[in-house]
Amino acid sequence: MKLLVADDHTLFRDALLQYIERAEPEAETLLANDLQGAFSYLEAGEKPDLILLDYRMPGMNGLKGLEKLRKSYPDFRVVMMSGVVELPEIQEAIDLGIVGYFPKTMSGKAFIKAIQLVATGEKFFSFDSEAHSLMPSYYADHEDKKYTGSNGQGSTASAEKNAELLEKLSEREKEVLSYLVNGDSNKEIANKLDLQVVTVKLHVRGICRKLGAKNRTQAALIAQENDFKQSVNS
Repeated sequence: MKLLVADDHTLFRDALLQYIERAEPEAETLLANDLQGAFSYLEAGEKPDLILLDYRMPGMNGLKGLEKLRKSYPDFRVVMMSGVVELPEIQEAIDLGIVGYFPKTMSGKAFIKAIQLVATGEKFFSFDSEAHSLMPSYYADHEDKKYTGSNGQGSTASAEKNAELLEKLSEREKEVLSYLVNGDSNKEIANKLDLQVVTVKLHVRGICRKLGAKNRTQAALIAQENDFKQSVNS
């Protein structure tokens, strides 16, 4: 996986890079501190799987920079990040073709999960499950606000539906899911639960089928969205 991260806040870029390197050791990350820097990589022939753009960095000029990028390189998948942005701007960015919107108020783990999900071809938009609308970036990660994935037409599924699906998991599947949420590999899960790796793979496949998830990352996101907790992690 190759990522292009364009953000003028050095501390944020460095922190995000560390998260990426821990979660995806094989990933290649290109760093830019403004829109022109991002263009320079693309003009040089780099082909990132995902471009992450900060909404307020130099060169963006509101959403004009995003519009320019989308017109110049329409085939690249673009995510917008921001610490402060209003709902109309988010909607306009969606209309311009972004495949994700990541508020900087998300936790580092949630940020990485969202990147992994979008890298698989999905879309992710921060969604307020109570207000049933996109969530502006100035919300902090309060207890009464939750970040949920969206396929561009609303949340991945209603909270009620996801809760029902989680209840259909066996106790062993719930144990495995708890480790998926932690980001553990199949081998790590097998060691912790004293199982064969092939058995863990079968459980992961069953979890994805029951939750309607396309992959382990999406299953973990569904669990996180519903505050899923299992005693093995407490």
